[in-house]
Amino acid sequence: MRRTTGRTNRDTAADRRPLLSAEELAEFLQVPISTVYVWNHRRQGPPAHKVGRHLRYRWAEVEAWLEDQAVDRAA
Repeated sequence: MRRTTGRTNRDTAADRRPLLSAEELAEFLQVPISTVYVWNHRRQGPPAHKVGRHLRYRWAEVEAWLEDQAVDRAA
């Protein structure tokens, strides 16, 4: 039986970008690598995926997490 996630082929194709390493994520967000590891430990940052013993991040999830961090200046 094949699982469906409600995603279209276009969504799947867009998610085929290379995964980010923890080091690449730290560089992209301009934070220390230790911050990325602390976020992962505390489950505070973008969702991480274990690939072997390495942490990897999906671009779409990083971008969604980043959007959630936006400051609401109207409040």
